[in-house]
Amino acid sequence: MAAYGARLYKWFRLFRQNSASLYGTCKIPSVSRYGISHKFAVGCGVTLCAIPITQKYDPASLNHETLIKRATGLVTDSANIYLSQTTLALLETLREYTKAVYTLASLHQSYTSLMGKVNANEEDALWQVIIGARAEVQNLQEAYLKFESTWKNAVKLSEMAAEAAYQAGADQASSNARTHIQMAQTQVEEMHQLALQAESKLTASQVEEIKNTREEGTATEESQSSPWDTSGADEDIPEQYQRED
Repeated sequence: MAAYGARLYKWFRLFRQNSASLYGTCKIPSVSRYGISHKFAVGCGVTLCAIPITQKYDPASLNHETLIKRATGLVTDSANIYLSQTTLALLETLREYTKAVYTLASLHQSYTSLMGKVNANEEDALWQVIIGARAEVQNLQEAYLKFESTWKNAVKLSEMAAEAAYQAGADQASSNARTHIQMAQTQVEEMHQLALQAESKLTASQVEEIKNTREEGTATEESQSSPWDTSGADEDIPEQYQRED
């Protein structure tokens, strides 16, 4: 019996040595009172697969009202994105249009101030620059009017989405959509005011140019008339002083 126990002990020691050399040292997973920790390393090259845990849904969250409320939230999010993109496009185009209008107004002022002070070639060159600036203003005006039409449609769509969310009980989504609409309208209105100021300056410069052009034309006509022209002198002589031939 003692010999059997000795052989069993010897076999057990041999098994431990072979196992250590073959598999290496394995790290034991940490254990707490809540169970085995999720992070542990295995030195023997074995990988563990994550076991999916089935999520339990509350039947109350799958009713029609809840699903409609979630759907309106998605609609308001999409409408907000659409409104943001159209607002950005409109603001950038309006900004470029405003800059072009100010440039054109400055060119008209320069032309007015140089009128009669430069030769015909220089005046014609400046006028060609003005014509190019006018074409750019017209193109940018057409572009911003196009984006403005799209932006107005985006505002209407966002208002409809906000109302739908409100009717479905998604108060937060409705409030966010309406806030987004107000911010977009404020930004566009501010940029519109800047554009109107630029257009007013352009109109004033054009009026001043027309006025100076007329004054210069009148002065030219007066200078071309001869001071010795007495063709109408008889009309100024009273009848009693005129001789009868």
